[in-house]
Amino acid sequence: MTPSMLSWALPTALLLISIAMVLCLVRLLKGPAAQDRVLALDCMYLDGMLLILVLGIYYGSPHYFEAAMLIALLAFASSTAMAKFLLRGEVIE
Repeated sequence: MTPSMLSWALPTALLLISIAMVLCLVRLLKGPAAQDRVLALDCMYLDGMLLILVLGIYYGSPHYFEAAMLIALLAFASSTAMAKFLLRGEVIE
C-alpha cells in the first residue's frame, strides 16, 4: 500500500468502524431479547478492538496492539460468562 493510499484509507476505516459501533449500540439498547443484546455487545467488542488496531496503524505505535489484545481477552471471558448465564441462570457453579 502506498502512503497516499493509507492517507485516505485509514480515516475512512475509522469512520466506518465508528458507524458500526453506533449501530451496535442501537441494537444493544433496543433489544428486544437478551441474546440480541449479548450479540451486540460482542460486536461492539470486536469493533472497539478493530478501532484500536486501525489507530495503532495510523499512529505507528505498538502500544495500541497490546490494548487490542487486552480487549480481545476480556471480550472472550465476558462473552463466555454471559452465554453461561443465559443458558443456566448462574455463572459460578
